[in-house]
Amino acid sequence: MSGISKGEVWLVDFGMAAKVRPALLLTGEPADDELDLVTVLLHTTALRGNRWELNLPKPFLRPGAFHLQQIQSISAAKLERKLGGMTQPEIQQVEEALLRRLAL
Repeated sequence: MSGISKGEVWLVDFGMAAKVRPALLLTGEPADDELDLVTVLLHTTALRGNRWELNLPKPFLRPGAFHLQQIQSISAAKLERKLGGMTQPEIQQVEEALLRRLAL
């Protein structure tokens, strides 16, 4: 799939168990010699109030949070529709939160 970039939020089909939901692209378009995979961070509306929920309100998202325990690499073919994007400061906030989550 062409025309995808890091920091965009897409509606993604995660299958029957996880359903169709928004996800933030942590990686951009794969190169021609790479697998057709993107790494995403899932958005959830089922909040538990734990430290791994990152709330970044956007007008195109229902109230909820990106869950830092739900990082997945998926086929780019599962991307259904672009919903919007994050600003550079928001992307930096996500990256810093992921560094804490992954203890890097």
